Amino acid sequence: MSTSAILDNPAAARITRVAGLARRAARSKYRRFLVEGPQGAREAVRHVAGHVLDVYFTEEAAQAHADIAEAAARAGLYTHLVTPEVMRAMSADAQGVLAVVRTDAVAARPQPGASGGGAGAAAPVTESDAAREAGAFSGSALETALFGARLVAVLTEAQDPGNAGTIIRAADAAGADAVVLVKGSVDPTNPKVVRATAGSLFHLPVLAGVTLEEAVRALRAAGLRLLAADGHGTVSLFDAEAELGAPSAWLLGNEARGLAPAALDAADTVVSIPIYGMAESLNVASAAAICLYASVRAQHQV
Repeated sequence: MSTSAILDNPAAARITRVAGLARRAARSKYRRFLVEGPQGAREAVRHVAGHVLDVYFTEEAAQAHADIAEAAARAGLYTHLVTPEVMRAMSADAQGVLAVVRTDAVAARPQPGASGGGAGAAAPVTESDAAREAGAFSGSALETALFGARLVAVLTEAQDPGNAGTIIRAADAAGADAVVLVKGSVDPTNPKVVRATAGSLFHLPVLAGVTLEEAVRALRAAGLRLLAADGHGTVSLFDAEAELGAPSAWLLGNEARGLAPAALDAADTVVSIPIYGMAESLNVASAAAICLYASVRAQHQV
């Protein structure tokens, strides 16, 4: 469903509300977030259309990315043409395409072909909505996402949005079953996180807001071996074939401090990545990609 009139007032209430979703307080209040740019919007429409509320295009972008507009129309989503000035008022990083998506899309499994909700402009969430959508980050949702999982990435204190988004993208590329962000990690709906995932946010369940203890309990209940990636690990990644071949979850630490003692204590094996050059350490996103792909390689050989 598209609106016929071009939205041309950057100060309109709708535009102000959409722009406000860049702030965490607004995202929490309205239970929705921004997906900026054609790649992210395309994947949201393609895989979680039932959670997409509105899609905004400039005229130029609607022509350049006609596939997104057509997919949104097939899904029955609300689409809107806006002037470049209005698009800039909503987002400086949209590249002409911007989607507003419900927060519970993040924890949902991809649903190709799902029809959209078409709820128009953001409205405050009701108590019943909050109770229902809070389940997206509940223990039961985590257990559901981990059922049958063979590979999971667990961000214990990831606070850099770019790193968190890159790890989600790497986990998606490696075929991981889920990503868990433990309390203290960055909000996965942070605009910088969403952009860094390049659409991977909508390809696998991403669950946030659980404690480390809750995550460990659920991971063990799912039969996953807990592997900690740490520069001081006593087992080299290149000597860990037995551990890597089993269904496993990688515990990944803070960008500066690494893994906390509680996370190291929870691990079945603490694994280090050999460094042969003079670098002090690896960026956590780089380390995550290496560890995830090492697991994939070992599991495919089992």
